[in-house]
Amino acid sequence: MNRLTLLLAGALLGVAPIAPIAPVAAQTTTTPDYAVGPQYDTTHVYVPPEQYDAFMASVVATFGGTLSAQGQFQVTPTPSKTKSQLALTPAGTVSGFGFLTPIPYPFGQERTGYLVTDMEAAVAAARKHGAARMINTFPDPIGRDVVIQWPGGVTMQLYWHTTKPNYAPLATVPENRIYLTADSADAFLKSWGGYAHAKVTEDTKAADGAEIGAPGKTYRRVRLTSGYGAMLVIVSDGQVPWPYGHELTGYAVTNLPSTLAKARAAGVETLVPPHAERDRQSAMVRFPGGYIAEIHAPLPR
Repeated sequence: MNRLTLLLAGALLGVAPIAPIAPVAAQTTTTPDYAVGPQYDTTHVYVPPEQYDAFMASVVATFGGTLSAQGQFQVTPTPSKTKSQLALTPAGTVSGFGFLTPIPYPFGQERTGYLVTDMEAAVAAARKHGAARMINTFPDPIGRDVVIQWPGGVTMQLYWHTTKPNYAPLATVPENRIYLTADSADAFLKSWGGYAHAKVTEDTKAADGAEIGAPGKTYRRVRLTSGYGAMLVIVSDGQVPWPYGHELTGYAVTNLPSTLAKARAAGVETLVPPHAERDRQSAMVRFPGGYIAEIHAPLPR
């Protein structure tokens, strides 16, 4: 074997170990995105049946929009009956439940319902990214459902409809407001971010604690966006005064005083009056039936 042959052989041996292309292997671990759109992010609200009609009417009176036809259904895999209806508003969708029977476990623990394009694949992807099923997938009158829980105890429903729904795009996208401590925040952010293909748009390590009713303290504020909508993760010591932590959703509006005036006329109580935060004016309200929500509008520039 001459010197040239030896050099060529050595060169080939030198590159052989790096022949596998790492990006291809990395891509195989990425799950597809099963989101449909933020108008299909429904906040699940459970209210006493005798206050159900007042609650649903107050939502559309506050934010505008329409109510779907009300019915009484079994939406759980075990025997039950509930009033059920959608409030389709420009600021977000609310799925209201007024159970006429005791509520079977684990229903009532889920904060939101997210429409997915493929139920079985979405569940597999969620489990791969750290979620656990609280109940196995089950049929409902119009599709299939599952209740899952992420690190930190964040519980939500995934749903799929036999006939694809068609809701109008939102004028403003609401934020799913999640309170965690540092014990589970990073695990949740990693799990949800991987599953939902979520992008972090803000991660402020020392936000003003006054924003969550804790002046003199700081908290970590993480904002994310994905095909499922917006999310605000509030990471604190957990020592926040009522009503903070009880709200599930923050609704974005263009005019906060006007929205609150409409809310008051519909029987909605203001719990925390409007106040300035970093980039918004915010208030906390309680609707008939007890549903607590945050409402915010951009600060004037």
